[in-house]
Amino acid sequence: MQPFEENDWSTDVDVLDEVVDVAVHSLVVFNDDVNTFQHVIETLIDVCAHTPEQAEQCTLLIHYKGKCSVKNGAWDDLVPMRNEICRRGISAEVLN
Repeated sequence: MQPFEENDWSTDVDVLDEVVDVAVHSLVVFNDDVNTFQHVIETLIDVCAHTPEQAEQCTLLIHYKGKCSVKNGAWDDLVPMRNEICRRGISAEVLN
């Protein structure tokens, strides 16, 4: 190993000029006695881009716990997902 020399690396540093405060919301799906496991799983895969494993795990949590946060993100990203989930007959809300 060679000894350290000051000219071996750059001293340029990028500085963050602005801090952006982004509110993170949760898309929560609620349990019901109407929809099948398969319908909820397929909906989470289609609407939330879940893997089949993610969708199955969320569906089990929805069934046994009564609800599950299936996606986190910005309000504007989650509202269209919530609307599509509800259009498919599944109860969902975007929460803080």
